[in-house]
Amino acid sequence: MATANQLKTLIKSHFEENNEKFNTVALQIAAHEAKLGHSNLANDIKQIIDNGKKTSPKLKPLNSELQGLVLEVESDKKLSDLIVPSEIKDRINRVIREFTHRNKLLSHNLENRRKILFSGPPGTGKTMSASIIANELHLPIYVILMDKVVTKYMGETSAKLRQIFDLIVDRPAVYLFDEFDAIGSQRGKDNDVGEMRRVLNSFLQFLERDNSESLIIAATNNLGMLDQALFRRFDDVIHYNLPSDEEKIQLLKSRLSKNVTSKDMKILLPMLENLSHAEINQACLDAIKESVLNNSDISLSLIEKTIKERTMAYKI
Repeated sequence: MATANQLKTLIKSHFEENNEKFNTVALQIAAHEAKLGHSNLANDIKQIIDNGKKTSPKLKPLNSELQGLVLEVESDKKLSDLIVPSEIKDRINRVIREFTHRNKLLSHNLENRRKILFSGPPGTGKTMSASIIANELHLPIYVILMDKVVTKYMGETSAKLRQIFDLIVDRPAVYLFDEFDAIGSQRGKDNDVGEMRRVLNSFLQFLERDNSESLIIAATNNLGMLDQALFRRFDDVIHYNLPSDEEKIQLLKSRLSKNVTSKDMKILLPMLENLSHAEINQACLDAIKESVLNNSDISLSLIEKTIKERTMAYKI
């Protein structure tokens, strides 16, 4: 039988839409019922919670002040979908495990990784990694549109940052600050202005003071532009690179497994030099779409054609 405090906490967490707290208390009740020998009831409670976790989180409407600053995103990606070096997968999985078992860490006066910095060229998996973390943890993901946050009115930028960090506290989720170098550039640069330095200082203060239940992820394509003071504010920094030959083969096989032979791989690999994971993936999709529209098989020449188109798109 649930205690009075547990019942009150369940009701309160329901109206606050705090699923984590609701699930925790419900599992405590299930464990108590199991000790009393009510195994069927305990199993039913656990099954209800497990079924609920499989359902994609419903995104609540944002208030009007945050419309245009924060993009709500649905995520269905899994860690197995990510084609990156095993070291990066392991580190992402560590973020997931620490969040999942954060109460155990807290019981030993330890905190889970909550503030992560992703760096690397565009299209190498940074945004996808954030989506995977959200999906694996059954959390919504919100992308902060930095180009909308930073305006010519610097005081307005700081006010927008405050609103975003208030949201981070009020609504547990994964928050991705994409193109983070828009505000994270080095404070000592010659072309820097005093007000932008104050914006960066405000962000650093908000980040350092944040003790919410959310995960904060910042992503940058230009690590060298970031102020060094940022790094110690993050719990982890993960660097992404352009795909290795092994990863390129994995990407081709994942999309074109029935249409690419080992002999084809040797021909295609040199053509993929300097292309990102996203660009290779898109070239494969282009070949698939063209084959569907033409009612034809995916040939080596077609794949070569779509790869060349992706490569030429970046040449002036």
